[in-house]
Amino acid sequence: MTNRYRATLARAGVVALLSTAGLGAVTGPAQAAGEAELQLIPLSYQLAKGVDEAKAKPFKFQVKDTTGTVDAKDVRVTVETKRLKPHKVGVLVPDGCEVTGTRFSCLLGDLAAGTTEDFGIPLFSTGAKGAAGTLKVSISAANGDGVLDSVDHDITVTAPGYDLTTWVQDVYADVQVDGDSVGEANLRPVRPGETVPLDWAVFNNGSRKATGITYGITLPAGVTFAELPEGCVEQVLGTVQALCQDRGAVLKPGQYYTADVQVTVGADVTEKLLGPGFVFAGGMDSAAGAPEEAPRVASSAQRRAFSEVDDGDNSAQFDVFVDPSAEPTPDPTPTPTATPTAEPTPSGSATAVPTPTPTEGGGSGGGSGDGGLPVTGMQVGLIGGIGAVVLAAGAALLMLSRRRKVVLVSPTDERTED
Repeated sequence: MTNRYRATLARAGVVALLSTAGLGAVTGPAQAAGEAELQLIPLSYQLAKGVDEAKAKPFKFQVKDTTGTVDAKDVRVTVETKRLKPHKVGVLVPDGCEVTGTRFSCLLGDLAAGTTEDFGIPLFSTGAKGAAGTLKVSISAANGDGVLDSVDHDITVTAPGYDLTTWVQDVYADVQVDGDSVGEANLRPVRPGETVPLDWAVFNNGSRKATGITYGITLPAGVTFAELPEGCVEQVLGTVQALCQDRGAVLKPGQYYTADVQVTVGADVTEKLLGPGFVFAGGMDSAAGAPEEAPRVASSAQRRAFSEVDDGDNSAQFDVFVDPSAEPTPDPTPTPTATPTAEPTPSGSATAVPTPTPTEGGGSGGGSGDGGLPVTGMQVGLIGGIGAVVLAAGAALLMLSRRRKVVLVSPTDERTED
């Protein structure tokens, strides 16, 4: 397993979650006759002072199809910026959006009945702390009656600090594990009994670095973990949950963190949609020990912080799409192996396989799946250290609906250095 620290460029066309790639790829119930009804929910509230234009923070909003019976067609978001204070905050207009004066409008695509999607409006810091004005955001659909919902959302610029935002892609059989869902359409649902990867990431959208990462993953009923990073403790509290930490991780502004996670859909699952699952994360006060890999950085200033700027967007929700009509994936049958004939031991020195350096609290947060002793028992220190993150995430999870997906970065736009 490999932990990845990816540097991201927050250009308007990159961080903007306002793209047709997200909603257009959604699989959902068949369209019903009638008018769509949508609800708009803000998820981000604060911006760290010092977040520059190149790493603008995508302020997350959730759009929800509230009826559960009518698909929303050609969903469009409109943003009015005239009430923002330009000496405190700036906004980037995503590529492909239509600009009229201080307003811009972006087409999101179709939203299936009973589902939700996230989108982001890229904001950056231009000066002092404090109240930075109001962003008016409204949502509409081609088969809705005018503006279906709107919010006057107050923006606050805080002191410099790190700002973690989580992202996770819905689970399909053929997702690309790359920290985004760009260009991934018409994906295949998972067969019962099949094991597939989970594509997830924790982004630092703040102005200072986060030192040490704690994160948790909660799976929907009917899904289990097949593979987890080192430094994770698995427990079952109604559903299966993994609580993890990497004390040596240093997540700089514009970077994201992820690790290899594999999940298995139960062989007896008959539902087409399993959910919801959640990913949540938090930072630690200081780094200790070494991560499995050195961070890969872009051309950006590095920084440090001890406080979270905006924890309202520290959790993300996902669903698992299943094809119950497919034959369950069989377990592999062991192949008998003949007893080898003893041969002379070759001379020369053997090459040692490096062992990941363990960190406090159980492991490096990553590492190969074969090395080291298995983790046994409950890691009380780890669970206690993550407890605060779980409690903070709980409040955010209450705001979430059945389905969320955010596209934060395209891998083609990142640049890595050792």
